[in-house]
Amino acid sequence: MTEDRMACLLEEIRRIIVGQTHMLESLLIGLLARGHILLEGLPGLAKTLAVNTLAKATGTDFKRIQFTPDLLPADLLGTRVFNQKSGDFHTVKGPIFAHLILADEVNRAPAKVQSALLECMQERQVTIGGETFPLPNPFLVLATQNPIESEGTYNLPEAQVDRFMLKVKVPYPDKEEELAIVNRMTTGEEIPVSPVLSPEEISGLQKRVDQVYVDEKIKRYVLDIVFSTRNPKEYDFPFEKFIQYGASPRASIYLVLTAKARAFLDGRNFVLPEDIKAVALDVLRHRIILTYEAEAEEMQTEFLLGRILEKLKVP
Repeated sequence: MTEDRMACLLEEIRRIIVGQTHMLESLLIGLLARGHILLEGLPGLAKTLAVNTLAKATGTDFKRIQFTPDLLPADLLGTRVFNQKSGDFHTVKGPIFAHLILADEVNRAPAKVQSALLECMQERQVTIGGETFPLPNPFLVLATQNPIESEGTYNLPEAQVDRFMLKVKVPYPDKEEELAIVNRMTTGEEIPVSPVLSPEEISGLQKRVDQVYVDEKIKRYVLDIVFSTRNPKEYDFPFEKFIQYGASPRASIYLVLTAKARAFLDGRNFVLPEDIKAVALDVLRHRIILTYEAEAEEMQTEFLLGRILEKLKVP
C-alpha cells in the first residue's frame, strides 16, 4: 500500500536521524506537495544530514550549495562557456540542476543570487544566456538559516519568503534523543541508506496527493483562518494593532496542499480540520508581518496564530 511505502521511507531516514519528528514529517509533506521548505535552527541540529538522507532514501540527485556573500548567480545556475577549438559557446549547468537542493545559510547570499533562486523556485526553470532549461522533476529547495547570527547576512525578500511553502523551526533534541545521537555517531561506523523510492515513484505519489478530497467546508475554514490574519476585527480578534500585513492568497493554496499531503501520509484520501491545524503554523508563520507595536510588546506570530486556531469555529 502507498502509506506503507511512505512509512518505509520514514523508517529508512530514521536509521540516521534521531528524533526531529516534526521536521521529518514536514520534509515528506513538502516533497509530496511540491513545496519548498525553509528550515530555521541553530547549527548542529541535523538539518543538512536530514536532507542528505532524504535524497539517498528517495534515489534523487542532491546538491548542497553553501550560500556566501561573494556567491554569484552563475555559481548557482551555470553559465555559457566559449570553446576555442569549435568557436562556439556551450552551456555549463550549475548545481541547481538536481532534484533536492540544500541552500545552506540562504540568507548569506546577496540580492542577485536571491533573485536567481526565486525564478528556480517559482517557475522551476533556469534561463542561461537567453535559453531556458527545465529543472528536474521532482524539484525541491530546502533552505536553512541561523536564527541568531546576523553578521554578514541579508534579509530575505518578502516575495521570496512567500515562495517557501513551509517555514519549519528545528528545536534541540531532548536528553534521551541526544544520548541516542551520541551513541549512534561516535562508533566510527557509517550507516548505509538504501533507496526506498525512485524519482518516478515520487512523481506518481504527488499525483495521488492531488486527488485527495477537500470538502467545501474545509476550504471555507482555510479562508477564515487566512482572512482573520488580514481583518482580525471582522472575526472579533483584538489583534488589529499587532498585524501590519496578513497572509497572502498563496497561504490559502498552501494550507490546502499541505493538508492534502498530511492526510495522504496518514493513509486517508480526504482532509480533516485536524490536518489544517497541524500545518497552519508552518504555512503561516512567515507570511504575517507584525507591527512595531507588536515587536515592542514582544508579541509572537505563533501566539497570534494559536489564538486564531483556538477561537475559530471548526467545521
